Amino acid sequence: MRDLHRPGRSVAMGARGAAATSHPLSTAIAIEVMRNGGNAIDAALTACVLQSVLEPHNTGLGGDCFALVWNASTKRLHALNGAGYAPGALNDGRLLASGISQIGTEDPHSITVPGALDGWNRLLCDHGTRSLADILAPAIDYAEHGVVIAERAAADWAIEIDKLRADEGARLHCLTRQGDAPKAGDLMRFPALARTLRTIATDGVDAFYRGELTRTMVSSLNKVGALHDRADFADYASFYVDPISTHYRGLDIMQIPPSGQGLTALVMLNILAGFDHSGLDPAGPDRFHLQIEASRLAYGIRDTYLADPAYADVPVEELLSQGFTDRLRGRIDMRKAMPPDLVLPRPGHADTVYLTVADAEGNVCSLISSLFYAFGSGKVCPETGVVFQNRGVGFRVQSGHPNCVGPRKRPLHTIIPAMALRNGKPEISFGVMGGPYQAAGVVHALQNMVDFDMDVQEALDAPRGFRLAGPFEAERGISQETLNDLAGRGHPVSRSDLPFGGGQIIAIDQERPLFRAGSDPRKDGAALAF
Repeated sequence: MRDLHRPGRSVAMGARGAAATSHPLSTAIAIEVMRNGGNAIDAALTACVLQSVLEPHNTGLGGDCFALVWNASTKRLHALNGAGYAPGALNDGRLLASGISQIGTEDPHSITVPGALDGWNRLLCDHGTRSLADILAPAIDYAEHGVVIAERAAADWAIEIDKLRADEGARLHCLTRQGDAPKAGDLMRFPALARTLRTIATDGVDAFYRGELTRTMVSSLNKVGALHDRADFADYASFYVDPISTHYRGLDIMQIPPSGQGLTALVMLNILAGFDHSGLDPAGPDRFHLQIEASRLAYGIRDTYLADPAYADVPVEELLSQGFTDRLRGRIDMRKAMPPDLVLPRPGHADTVYLTVADAEGNVCSLISSLFYAFGSGKVCPETGVVFQNRGVGFRVQSGHPNCVGPRKRPLHTIIPAMALRNGKPEISFGVMGGPYQAAGVVHALQNMVDFDMDVQEALDAPRGFRLAGPFEAERGISQETLNDLAGRGHPVSRSDLPFGGGQIIAIDQERPLFRAGSDPRKDGAALAF
């Protein structure tokens, strides 16, 4: 892990447009789209699809997406849920009868119907100006001719080698001819994925959800033991939702409602809003103690209540109410940690792509796509090259639990795009990747800007840590003195082997206009503006 310091990292600034993604090439492509007349949504979608080729372990056609889009024409914030659901034949009774009490990360039952492509297409049709073929074109080109693997991608890839070697399609499409993970600087081609993307560009999204590609994918899923059928794909549709929000230090923080975990970030912010952070060291023990305790409370709420609202009552209004927040906040003692059995065990790490784009016309897109864990389930369709996500790991196999697995049900989702509005207009478009860490990461980055007056790049560079049921895992930028103090308050502490998450931010000055863009050094990304 690189040492991360503040201050001193540059910030991209411009007035015509800005883009920040987790890969410099996709950032450059997004800028090129806007230079050639496309808007922020066109640019974001083009970059996101390209990320499927640049970082196939993080995102792709077999994953999901969420988005917050500020449309300059409608002057409204639009929230899109592109989360897939479980196949119609899957339920808790069937799993329990088979002796399965928990869905594993490489279990075929972890594979939910992919929602990303339908979500991308819906955003394009409703808010973009380009054709589907236009936004797929760069990804097709690089899939056919090859991409040079970046440093962080290569490091993440190598960790998954055993998982990839265990699947026929993964061995064929995600490893070198020698059966190894590519190294930084290696050229990787994805010819099957290129053909799949070209078919979609020609025939539209129906080719993926209702065509020959569907038959091929369902056949490959059934061969590995998944229960999908063609109707599960044909009936799928992404949909718009009403965003949820809370007010924090003069900003309205917007999130996608459940079954996403955006509510977790809002609960954290409500708790933290009751504490004065002025004068606190942003990397000191008081700041991290507050963040740890607020996150443990908020994640406990997440694991108890969050589920697909089509199948369970999720009391969002009550969970964000002042009275409920006061009761949560009253649990925090600045001198000592709460009891260790407060929250449920921590989920595992996960892999995601977040990006944000803004243009001079006022359009802003905060977009996140994911396969969940690296290379999702590790199952890849041999014929199409589609990597299938394992979002079903987010389900419980626990009859009666709101988040229990069920037919056509969406699991608890970790990916969360964020946007902050001031006086009804976008001021910050941002997101932080990293599986369950994302809610805490969004709060950390926002507080860095709002409470500690950091610029967008400093806010991303600043050291991070995370604690739920286990120890507080700290990046190297957090001092040993801070860890010793936290330990004295009753927090178990350790050093994290890997950095937490990765993020992108665009701050929008509505008066000039001016964009400031930053990209996280924990990833291979870049921020550009013009």
